[in-house]
Amino acid sequence: MKGTARRRPGKANVVLTGVAVIVVLFSVCSMMVVKAMYDKQFGRADKPKFSGYLTYGDVDGYCDRRVVRFKSGDNTLVGYVYGERNDKGLVVIAHGLGGGAESYMAETLYFVDNGWRVFSFDCTGSYESEGKGAKGLPQSVVDLNSALGYIESDSALKDLPVMLYGHSWGGYAVAAVLNYGHDVAAAASIAGFNAPMEILFERAERMMGSIAHVEYPFLWAYQTMLFGRAARLTAVDGINGADTAVMIIHGDKDTTVSYDRASIIAHKGEITNPNVVYKTCTAENHNGHRNLFRSEAAAEYINEENRVYQELYDFYNGSIPDDVLAGYYADVDRAQASELDAGFMDEINRFFEHRLSD
Repeated sequence: MKGTARRRPGKANVVLTGVAVIVVLFSVCSMMVVKAMYDKQFGRADKPKFSGYLTYGDVDGYCDRRVVRFKSGDNTLVGYVYGERNDKGLVVIAHGLGGGAESYMAETLYFVDNGWRVFSFDCTGSYESEGKGAKGLPQSVVDLNSALGYIESDSALKDLPVMLYGHSWGGYAVAAVLNYGHDVAAAASIAGFNAPMEILFERAERMMGSIAHVEYPFLWAYQTMLFGRAARLTAVDGINGADTAVMIIHGDKDTTVSYDRASIIAHKGEITNPNVVYKTCTAENHNGHRNLFRSEAAAEYINEENRVYQELYDFYNGSIPDDVLAGYYADVDRAQASELDAGFMDEINRFFEHRLSD
């Protein structure tokens, strides 16, 4: 008997197999690259050795402070209660990425001086709180949700009307946390983004150009793996799902969270909550990402100090010795650098006070 001839694999099958192998290898490599870049982007933010802005050490004795601790996931976060003699209401401050509660010392003092009690805290992986890193963009809303849960269980805080004040990462958090249904009277979101994926993609585009479009599914997948449902929370959904009064503030020359793309204010047309007001900052030196709340004198002073620092940086080729840095920061007037724009802050304060009378 003649043997049956073996059929050789068709050319199409070989091509398909090769394509499948390439796709798998590309996907694995992409996921590895995305994970490495993501984890590096959201590493730990320890308290800086030197500060050009007010710290609690500068005002200790002027303002009382109680240190508290609460859990957020597996980590213990450190919180701070200021102005415990004040019973007007509680302002909860949510800080930006790379900073901590102390980064907003000037705002803390402002609200205390205006009769508010203040609760601030260091997010996961930030300053005094536990965590190997900040983990990712959704972590700010996860941590704020935990902070509000702690406040609702604290006998000295739970009966105070709650106002939220957040900047950047915290600006997203104070709006997105409304998805959780907490009793919040008002929120002021400054330079906040609408959704973690929107700002993540915006940043990826700046770093990788058009390749970011190819890597988008892997960015989405990794962030979702880390955060689950929290990765999908948006500021717009939080605002629309509550009757909370929200003030949305953004600078038209913000280069960190672009005014017309990832910002909350760019989604103004999607917001249906009637209790929302918008403020676009357009004045020079007060329309960026970090200078919105600074006084004119502070903005000018910071610009000059930045010039001096740049000269040192260039002179030492990017490696300024610690003793030189210590001398530089010893000469910085931290109170001047932290001076707030009174009109800007008063507008937010009036917005909060109005909610007390509703």
